[in-house]
Amino acid sequence: MLGECIENVRKTVPLVHNITNYVTVNDVANVLLACGGSPIMSDEPDDVEDITSICGGLNINIGTLNKSSIEGMYRAGKKANELDHVVLLDPVGAGASALRTNTAVGLMDAVKFTVIRGNISEIKTLALGSGTTKGVDADVADAVTEDNLEQSVRFVKEFAARTGAVAAITGAIDLVSDSDKCYVIRNGRPEMGRITGTGCQLSGMMTAFAVANRENILEACAAAVCAMGLAGEIGWSRMAEGDGNSTYRNRIIDAIYNMDGAQLDKGAKYEVR
Repeated sequence: MLGECIENVRKTVPLVHNITNYVTVNDVANVLLACGGSPIMSDEPDDVEDITSICGGLNINIGTLNKSSIEGMYRAGKKANELDHVVLLDPVGAGASALRTNTAVGLMDAVKFTVIRGNISEIKTLALGSGTTKGVDADVADAVTEDNLEQSVRFVKEFAARTGAVAAITGAIDLVSDSDKCYVIRNGRPEMGRITGTGCQLSGMMTAFAVANRENILEACAAAVCAMGLAGEIGWSRMAEGDGNSTYRNRIIDAIYNMDGAQLDKGAKYEVR
């Protein structure tokens, strides 16, 4: 059951190295603490190899790139591979600019990723080498819907097979897949899109879940996606008059903090294809 995955995070307290964007770095740290993990942040090239060596997992998020952080991503990724650590890529905004696209594609060539998580536009960009995004949000034309679900499941399985990574496409309907099995997840609230960084937070959580469940990476990633979506549902149910997106952000993190395996198993909404 997926609930075991969050319980394993709380038991093992995995240390996760995050090279993530400065818009959401604080929230990524807090959600990692909330789910039972331990965060450390470093993108300085001369620092990252030492830092990633003491961690169990590496979360690379390309949301705010500069030449120094890009070098840090390559160096940390290669060191993590040497140590057989979990490595996750979050290709934020791939397709929106040549720098983002080229960095994400280059990292995929140089680093073996355990997990790749993005919206459908970002994942299509990685798969096809070109694409469009609306800033860092998915292009509406790319949305995973009930009408194109079968085609989308086939696409994500093929992408996972080609990359050797667990592939996660998040949106209104979330897909978490390896080459054979795809979790179709329907947890979450549309209002989560009004908060900056829920995807970035999820990438940090997924890394921790994967580190704590090395024998069941696919299920761990699906559990993290369900947990984030369920937290969005719980947080929204606790909103009061006058509350807005700042309060909602905190309520989501609080819901993760208070979530246990039984609650996750009861609230997870998914099917396997």
